[in-house]
Amino acid sequence: MVMFQSSLVRIAHRGGSCLAPENTLAAFRNALTMPVDMIELDVQLSRDGQIVVFHDATVERLTNGEGNLLDLDFAYLRSLNTAAHFPGGWPQAEQMPTLREVLALARNRMKVCIEIKFSERDGEFGRYPRLAELVAREVQAAKMVDRVLIISFDWVALSRLRRLMPGVVTGALVSERVWSLADDPGLVKLCKQVTLAGCNWVHLDRKLYTPQVLSIMHQNGFKLGLWTVDDLEDLRQLAADGVNSLTTDRPDLFAQV
Repeated sequence: MVMFQSSLVRIAHRGGSCLAPENTLAAFRNALTMPVDMIELDVQLSRDGQIVVFHDATVERLTNGEGNLLDLDFAYLRSLNTAAHFPGGWPQAEQMPTLREVLALARNRMKVCIEIKFSERDGEFGRYPRLAELVAREVQAAKMVDRVLIISFDWVALSRLRRLMPGVVTGALVSERVWSLADDPGLVKLCKQVTLAGCNWVHLDRKLYTPQVLSIMHQNGFKLGLWTVDDLEDLRQLAADGVNSLTTDRPDLFAQV
């Protein structure tokens, strides 16, 4: 596909969360100045059904508020300062952005990697109602179907998105929680499941990576991305191995890769 012809897709994780408050417009604007190909973000729903760009199930780690995102209305979420606990401080307050705002910022400037999040309460995971449909509507309205990569641990949602947006590029997120190389050394089960989900990419926790995994993925026609890689030498080595994308909190390092 045209959007991924370069040898390495360089992705700024949450906009580059070591450099600016994660998942904020400030982080995404900063990433636009970096040698990256994509900004990555997380999407969830407020209690009243608005798509917000935020990673955690609860707001305490990053903001001056409290509560589970599931229980909080959009107006309250917008009142929070998502830069409240940025290490070293941040010169101004940052609002929690909407997906629409980030797509508007990136349009005609950079591709966007959108992670569809599960809802979570007390360690129990669920699925936000109609999140896939709402994301598809925003991406189509922005005329960016060919400018996004949509990833998720919710492979059912990825299948739904491909039906809603034929031709959209999707990636199955894979961690130790969902897959073990020891249990599936030939990646037979994993490749079958990813194929059934209709995904073009596998986005793998960097801790699960081996050159063998890369080889098997390529043999099966998948592109392999790794997250999250923040060490310069690791970035260089993995790029040399032929990994298709690297996601980092330090997108400034790509200038040296």
